[in-house]
Amino acid sequence: MAIPFSRSTRSLNADSYHRSSLGLITVMLILAAWVAWLFLARVTLYEVTDTARLEVDSAARPVDSPVSGRVVASHLAIGADIQAGDVLVEFDSKTERLQLNEEQAQLSTLSAQLEVMRREIAAESQSLGQTQQATPFALAQARARHQEAEATARQAVEEVKRLTILHAQGLVSELLLLRGKADEEKGRAAADALKLEVSRLEQDQGSKETDRQAHIENLRRQVASLEGDAGTRRATVERLQHEIDRRLVRAPASGKLGEVAELRIGGVVREGEKLGAVLPAGTIRAVAEFLPSAAMGRIQTGQRARLRLEGFPWTEYGGVSATVSNVAGEPRSGRVRVELAVNPDPASSIPLQHGLPGTIEVEVERVSPAVLLLRAAGRRLTGVVGKKE
Repeated sequence: MAIPFSRSTRSLNADSYHRSSLGLITVMLILAAWVAWLFLARVTLYEVTDTARLEVDSAARPVDSPVSGRVVASHLAIGADIQAGDVLVEFDSKTERLQLNEEQAQLSTLSAQLEVMRREIAAESQSLGQTQQATPFALAQARARHQEAEATARQAVEEVKRLTILHAQGLVSELLLLRGKADEEKGRAAADALKLEVSRLEQDQGSKETDRQAHIENLRRQVASLEGDAGTRRATVERLQHEIDRRLVRAPASGKLGEVAELRIGGVVREGEKLGAVLPAGTIRAVAEFLPSAAMGRIQTGQRARLRLEGFPWTEYGGVSATVSNVAGEPRSGRVRVELAVNPDPASSIPLQHGLPGTIEVEVERVSPAVLLLRAAGRRLTGVVGKKE
């Protein structure tokens, strides 16, 4: 019995040694694999925020009431395609239109009066010019006739002197002498008359020119007064036209009406009241807001992200791929704004529309599990030190 028992003992010893070696090798392999995974594997870290939404890269343009007024027509309809300048709401402008018609009628009358006066000024100026050109010729003719009369009068004087000598010598009759003296007086009278005519022409010329110039100046003053009145009327017309145009609420940009107010015909709208909003055509982008500790120095341009939209479960619809395009340089209201370019999937059934809210996951880095362990240990030690302090 001793020999079989010793063999069994050796067999048991041999089996125990092989199993122990196999177990040790297995443990070492698992440990090596774990260490390799710990240092070689990469874990993606994300920064997540639920304050994200889709929006058009062109900001929505509000439609506000420029004046207070009573609604007479409304063309507001959610989702309607509109062009910049289209009339969306019309306010009552009957009073302004009546005033405009009155001012335009008065302006038309003033314009007609101005046209008549301008023509009269032109005619008076032309007549004055013609008079100024014709008067020197008339004066020259009068002066020539006066000089001719003076010469005739001098000749008559000489003739009387000669006749007087001849009459003293008894060579001519007294009748001939008297006739010569009569011719002398007649010549002198004619010369004096022509002299007075020259003086009268000179005075008339100055008087007529002065009167005509005064009349022209008076007409010009009236024209200036009427032009001032017409300018005031034109300014009033422009103001009334502006007031009428302000009572037509127009689209500030082309796009779609994304928000409209409920207006009733005859209802009163106050100045500055919001009537709607226009969503301009543009590229859809994602906008998210992160805490400064999550965004500053961690989120950078070019990082990949994933957007999950509310109302479209990601298990059924999936997410929307995006890329960080812009990161704000400083927080605003305690948040950092991050803009992302959306990369739509043509096969996706998610409608990318302005205003859809959701959650953004931004891939900020890829690190090994060992780094994560070291960071966790560092945070824990920091926390312990902080508590001790």
